[in-house]
Amino acid sequence: MLGKGERAVVPSIKELLDENAPKIRFMLQLCVRCAMCAESCFLYRMKDRDPLYMPSHKMLNSVGTLYRRKGRASPGDLEKIREIVWHRCVLCMRCYCPLGVDIPGIIALGRSLCRTQDLYRHYDGSDLKP
Repeated sequence: MLGKGERAVVPSIKELLDENAPKIRFMLQLCVRCAMCAESCFLYRMKDRDPLYMPSHKMLNSVGTLYRRKGRASPGDLEKIREIVWHRCVLCMRCYCPLGVDIPGIIALGRSLCRTQDLYRHYDGSDLKP
């Protein structure tokens, strides 16, 4: 039974989550939220060390959220994930986890998941905040 506003699992999201389940489980089990990855992210440093820009926050609250919910997400949830993976990360590949989590790989997977729902970065300036 779906909750109010939740979408049914879209096969492409479910397939991508299933294909990448070992990698995602590894990330969820290994990430201890130590924040050691934070300083490797130039966006985190540029944004006055805002925790929303920490690499661990980005992966846990995008792909991690979808995985824990078995692919079920409301349109609002998917919009939040789009914001995280397309606007809070440039995939510069600099983020580093001393425990071995492939943070760029997880964020790239998040973008792939968004693409299945036609969710991309806004390039018209509508995402810019004053």
